[in-house]
Amino acid sequence: MKTIITGASGQYGSLAVRKLLDVMPAEDLILITRSPAKLQHLADLGAHVRFGDFDDPSSLLSAFQGGEKMLLISGTRVGARVIQHKAAIDAAAAANVRHISYTSVVGISPENPAKVVADHLPTEQMMKASGMDWTILRDQHYTDAMVLNMGPNFIQSGIWLSSTAGGKEAPVWREDCVNSAVAVLTGEGHENKTYNITGPELLDFREFAGLLSGLTGHKVDYVETDDAGMYAMFDSMGIPREPVDDQSVKGITWNSDDMVTFEQSIREGFFNVISDDVEKLTGMKPRSVRQMIEENLKILAPA
Repeated sequence: MKTIITGASGQYGSLAVRKLLDVMPAEDLILITRSPAKLQHLADLGAHVRFGDFDDPSSLLSAFQGGEKMLLISGTRVGARVIQHKAAIDAAAAANVRHISYTSVVGISPENPAKVVADHLPTEQMMKASGMDWTILRDQHYTDAMVLNMGPNFIQSGIWLSSTAGGKEAPVWREDCVNSAVAVLTGEGHENKTYNITGPELLDFREFAGLLSGLTGHKVDYVETDDAGMYAMFDSMGIPREPVDDQSVKGITWNSDDMVTFEQSIREGFFNVISDDVEKLTGMKPRSVRQMIEENLKILAPA
């Protein structure tokens, strides 16, 4: 049974491939990427590395041929992904893919103001209407994003600016999300189910900042602002308001429309979601914010 991984050269995709290679032969993997040269080492192992671009639907039908299961990893352009995901779902159905799994987000509802939801909700609906079996992996906010991407900026400035006003979420390690996806791809009985992939505890950003301060020894003051204040901060960092392909500013690859509406959603309680689905799927408890900070002290607080 061949398994398709989209975005196989990205962070999530490359980690998923490494873990799948521990449990299946390389020739059972169909790896989709816009940059096949980046995956030549996997082609050398026997994996089927194929060009595929969500913005070029004609490239996808042939790329997906022969696959029975597919992990559709959401695209990177937050706020502009529905057309891309439709192209991938339509091509998968046309290629007779039997089961499609998708990396979505917790807190899906039409009322949720987060820009990511405007991408994920229609994608979920399209999957359910596709005629294929589906599994939805609703991932919480990545702990990695807050600790490894934003953490050094907070430590350098000494300020954690936020508009979340005490709203809580249960951040989850990207690797725990990937482990959950691999469990679905390699297991049985996950058809037409939705899982909330979350960390082990609900935290507000003041508590998060307190952990960062206490564990690194660098004082980080939590400061409340409003949406306009958040936009001003991101503008000063040179982060685009709308999505831009392959742009990273101080390790941040998102756009500020995404992040400001995400904080609004936390503030309004839409991401106050916690579950034990990681443990149910993988047999392992999800790891904490504290553990990620402790394991990365040399990066966050070099001697």
